[in-house]
Amino acid sequence: MTHRVGCGKHRKSWKIVEWLNCKGIAVGKIAADLGVHQSLVSHTIHGSKNSRVVLAKLVELHCPRRILSLPPDMENAA
Repeated sequence: MTHRVGCGKHRKSWKIVEWLNCKGIAVGKIAADLGVHQSLVSHTIHGSKNSRVVLAKLVELHCPRRILSLPPDMENAA
């Protein structure tokens, strides 16, 4: 089991996974688009990492902010 850290403690990971599935967006596609390893995307979704690059991509894809539990500076950004 991984431990959730920082703002990731409150991330609604299964809702994010459900949203991605509903939209037909694969974790591997996000990783490929960002040029990062798929595990970084997965760990960020599940709250054990807080990659701002991954979180920003999820915001860009219009993932609901309320389920992302963004860091305060990202939450307040447009």
